[in-house]
Amino acid sequence: MAADYRLSLNLGRWLLFLLAFSCAEAFYIPGWSIKSYKDNEAIPLLVNKVYSDNTQLQYAYYDLPFVCPPTGVHHAGSSLLSGQSISLNLGEVLRGDRITQSDIELVMGQDQECNFLCTKSVSRKDLKRAREMVKDGYVVEWIVDNLPGATSFITVDKSKRYYAAGFKLGYKDIAPTSGKMRYYINNHFTIVIRYRKAPGKDGERGGKVVVGFEVYTKSIGANKRTESGCPGDVSDVDTAMELYLHPNGTDFALQYPHSSYQPPESEQDIEDGAMLDIPYSYSVYWREDEKIEWGHRWDLYFVNQEEGSRIHWLAIINSLIISGSLSAIVAIILGRTIRGDIKTYKDSSLEDGKGKLKRKSRPGSGARTPKSGEKTGTGLLDQVGDTENDADVSSDEEALEDVTGWKLLHGDVFRSPSYGYLLAPLVGSGMQLVFMAVGLLFLSSLGILNPSFRGGFVSVGVGLFVFAGVFSGYFSGRVYKTFGGKNWRKNTIITATLFPGLLFALVFVLNLFVWAQASSTALPFGTLVGIIMLWLCIQLPLVYAGSWYGWVRTGAWEHPTKTTSIQRQIPIQPWYIRSPQSILLAGLIPFAVIFIELLFVFQSVWQDKSGYYYVFGFLSVVSIILILTIAEVTIVTIYIKLCSEDYNWWWHSFFVGGGSAVWVFLYCVWYYFTKLHIEGFVSGLLFFSYSFMACVVYGLLCGTVGFLTAYAFVRRIYA
Repeated sequence: MAADYRLSLNLGRWLLFLLAFSCAEAFYIPGWSIKSYKDNEAIPLLVNKVYSDNTQLQYAYYDLPFVCPPTGVHHAGSSLLSGQSISLNLGEVLRGDRITQSDIELVMGQDQECNFLCTKSVSRKDLKRAREMVKDGYVVEWIVDNLPGATSFITVDKSKRYYAAGFKLGYKDIAPTSGKMRYYINNHFTIVIRYRKAPGKDGERGGKVVVGFEVYTKSIGANKRTESGCPGDVSDVDTAMELYLHPNGTDFALQYPHSSYQPPESEQDIEDGAMLDIPYSYSVYWREDEKIEWGHRWDLYFVNQEEGSRIHWLAIINSLIISGSLSAIVAIILGRTIRGDIKTYKDSSLEDGKGKLKRKSRPGSGARTPKSGEKTGTGLLDQVGDTENDADVSSDEEALEDVTGWKLLHGDVFRSPSYGYLLAPLVGSGMQLVFMAVGLLFLSSLGILNPSFRGGFVSVGVGLFVFAGVFSGYFSGRVYKTFGGKNWRKNTIITATLFPGLLFALVFVLNLFVWAQASSTALPFGTLVGIIMLWLCIQLPLVYAGSWYGWVRTGAWEHPTKTTSIQRQIPIQPWYIRSPQSILLAGLIPFAVIFIELLFVFQSVWQDKSGYYYVFGFLSVVSIILILTIAEVTIVTIYIKLCSEDYNWWWHSFFVGGGSAVWVFLYCVWYYFTKLHIEGFVSGLLFFSYSFMACVVYGLLCGTVGFLTAYAFVRRIYA
């Protein structure tokens, strides 16, 4: 079994090396993919999407009915027409990106005081949607030189400047007299591009690199604008662009700019054909900044996260304390208790003179004669054990006084479990997820999967999962044959379709809800077809190949003891050993290891959608400690179960390993009601559905670790 682990690890290392090499050749790696520009060279500005921390629904920027539509004109610096989409990888599509060429023109080194973009006529229906999106706090994402447009902030002590990716679509304010809420659209954009001399010979030839992209917004009313459409003075604005039309069809904000009158919502939404004209304009300023190195230009997006480094260290120390305590308990079990039990067992066998294991006769724990018609096996097939009567009772009771507990289960401990045909595919899928997780953490810790590789984390994760199907088939096939299964092709189909099929079905159902909202979060039909092709045309053959190798070439694992034909009767178990209670209690310990780091992960995924989780070094350390903790908890739990003369440990070890997933899901529920401000049925459905899928993935991964650890432990003590 150890040789199989080493073979699998070597294959995994080669796969990760090849994948890392391909990423290094094709994508951004810090310090390698530097793009420089000459003076007066055009730089394209791309628009992406709008998103909010208060909802899970995202929308493509050009799909909004109240912004300037693309003109379809070709601009210098790009081979695309405005409004044309750039090619996206799978990860970008899955995260809801819709990146297109814009009409905003940027020229290296050339300031532009004001450029008029367009005047957009908006109906009352579209105004209502604009007000709702401003109310939900939607943020816009633009991209220049692969940097997202950011809002600049200063820390409280004024020692550092940091970025928050994106800028507000608009803002809301309370009228001072009426006390009612008013909504305003940001329709003027001041773009500040920070640059510096390019490193190396490129800089000596006059090349410059972009090291910062800031966007400052203003809401400027339609009055006091010049003939070109630009505001007379951007720095002195009298009236903002309010998202409001007077019920009689006139532009009430122009006629009465200082009025505080606000009709009820029912009057605002009357469809009388009235339109509100919203003018859009922008300014561009270039500022040289030698303080920011090109290789560290993303650091400004992470200043806030760096302040939490002490908490990350606290999480690691907390994890080490828990894991260290468990390690001491496991050392005591392995070093003293089990060795003492084995020594006593050997002494009893030698005193008997026959070399056979003797059992202590005790009520409720001895073998019983099966009733008429009763099956004697509980696994895939009825197990045929030793045909000889290995339950002979010695007349010398004194020699058997110490033969108790787990030593009595030598003839039942490797009995195949019920529903083993489901456990084997789950273990295979769990190993598939283990290799995917290890690969992602490894590549992220090296810096290959970084924020500049947009969508790379998801794309590489899907690729690793698909190609790790060979490991899924291998472990599933071996475990299935160990359980006594016969139809390995059926097991292969179940392994390749059970978990991925359930996952795809849930995503497809959720996609129907998102499609109905016309959100960019919805997966296009072509993407769904592509995922199915990856699943059926690549993963399925790989699972088949791995299953064939595990079944035919390597075969089942050999057990150190034979299984008897008659099952022992299991005595009544204490409450803390029974499955639900012991699973929850054991799962609480691994959850205590990761719950501090979970706060940062949840904040990055659910709250700071504009932010990026990047402390993968801390996450890798915590993950290693988590795996060790799960292994130790499983060993302790299974040892206690065996000492209670309960040999049904197969499924129990799997559930104990993944038991912390229950606590993680409960943490998701707590986080939703206490930390988030998500509104709407679809957004809540997406949150709980995605959380459930993440917990299932986590549970499968950890459950597989627990199962394999328990199997190695049981084989060891009975060898």
